[in-house]
Amino acid sequence: MARVISRCPVCDSQLLITELTCPSCGTIIRGKFELEEFFRLSPEQLGFLRIFIKARGNLSEVQKELGISYPTARSRLEGIVKTLGYEAEEVQQEKQVNEVLESLEKGEISAQEALEKIRKLREGA
Repeated sequence: MARVISRCPVCDSQLLITELTCPSCGTIIRGKFELEEFFRLSPEQLGFLRIFIKARGNLSEVQKELGISYPTARSRLEGIVKTLGYEAEEVQQEKQVNEVLESLEKGEISAQEALEKIRKLREGA
């Protein structure tokens, strides 16, 4: 069976699934269904992710198995993170940290308060 494509081959927009069919009974469900985030990954990225999971998240093991450098393995993982849309969360967190640092610089908060706020941001609180 062919792999589901997630991007339009004409304009590169995200595709929607509009029909689902049960192979056992023939039931057809029509509607607009979004593809899960992992469908955004290329076959190469999925292959990397499989190896990453098999290595239990150990990039050193991934680089050994693929015969690539550690920076290349790290870069490929970052590419997957960006493709899945998680980069925005990191950028938002960094923006919040910068705001805390600006408040500290202006004297609006103490160093201890800044430290506590940054720790909470990094912990995801």
